Amino acid sequence: AKMTEAFTAFLSDEMGVPAAQISFDNERFRADGSNMTPTMLEVAEMARQKGRDDLLVHHERATLPGRSYPNGAHVSEVVIDPETGVVTVDRYTVVDDFGNLINPMLAEGQVHGGVVQGIGQAIQEHVVYDEDGQLLTASFMDYAIPRAADVPFVSFNSEPVPSTANLMGMKGCGEAGTVGALAAVSNAVQDALWERGVRQADMPFTPHKVWALLNDSAIAAE
Repeated sequence: AKMTEAFTAFLSDEMGVPAAQISFDNERFRADGSNMTPTMLEVAEMARQKGRDDLLVHHERATLPGRSYPNGAHVSEVVIDPETGVVTVDRYTVVDDFGNLINPMLAEGQVHGGVVQGIGQAIQEHVVYDEDGQLLTASFMDYAIPRAADVPFVSFNSEPVPSTANLMGMKGCGEAGTVGALAAVSNAVQDALWERGVRQADMPFTPHKVWALLNDSAIAAE
């Protein structure tokens, strides 16, 4: 709003009409008696050409209403084949606080989908380029995404603490599954590899990468 007011005052001289006659329809400035209908970006360029850099810098301060803060805990149990480096998520358990669940089935489904997405990112999904910058994983024939056979049944439990920031006591759950899965699976893999001497394991835990970590640690131990 402040930017619009500043630009309107500037356009008063440019368009040759009183500032009060200039309106902005969220796309263009317009005024009766003038054929000019500049956009916000066009006015900014006009101001820059006239040396009015003061019109190009604006800031606003706002206080947001109370937000809700969901909480949760994820436990991932993984099995790693030391011969191939394949990581399998064997069991997965979630306990979440999303406040009052208006539709428990949809909330649980949201968590299930998010966990699967997180597992996929943690152990399967990997973008690969060759030395010339050519993308080698440009289709789902080459870029691995999780399927039903790649994930276990996800045990979901709700321990709601109603939010005080809204009348319905709800909290968000959109990204909870994905965020929790990344940390849970990564920590589980690191824990499994720790006794083999691996002290730094980073996603994605593809078979080749995990196999290399195991072999590198074995060589270092020798």
